[in-house]
Amino acid sequence: MNVYDFDETIYDGESSLEFIFSYLRHDIGIIKFIPGIIKTVLKYEKGAITFDDFMNNYAKKITEYFSNNNVNLMPLVKGFWDRHEKQIKPFYKEIHRDDDVIITASPEFMMHDICERIGVRHLIATDFDIKTGEIRRACFREGKISCFREAFPDGVIDDFYTDSINDEFLFPFAKRVFMVKKNKITQIK
Repeated sequence: MNVYDFDETIYDGESSLEFIFSYLRHDIGIIKFIPGIIKTVLKYEKGAITFDDFMNNYAKKITEYFSNNNVNLMPLVKGFWDRHEKQIKPFYKEIHRDDDVIITASPEFMMHDICERIGVRHLIATDFDIKTGEIRRACFREGKISCFREAFPDGVIDDFYTDSINDEFLFPFAKRVFMVKKNKITQIK
């Protein structure tokens, strides 16, 4: 099986952030979260904060905002992918296999629709309750190992594609590892 990170790997962009920005068209009230999200993402990318810090400080606040305002996110997610599906990188369409797995920190509720559209049957993603903001499973960094093992206890990764060293925890489980930067793919293992 081939396993893929999603954002900036087979998708040209950061889907969760793009979804929040696109949500502004429906409710300008979410704008108060944008500066904090950008600041936190930059801190995280520099290693100044942990994933748990991000989830506790901003992601949970956003999901609480959605639940407190009784937002039905699913039609918005469908509309988002109607506009953004074109950002799936061409290389993925060329190498797609029926047993592909996407493993991503992005929220599961956001990913089902795009996985169905591009023919991916196996999704491993962050699972949290969009009504309560409770994170049931964080699929990020070393957490990706337990998420992968839960889904595929004896699974062997043939090729693993990522854009980030943050996924280094999965490297030992793959026969080959590829780093993706825009449309350039480099084998690193």
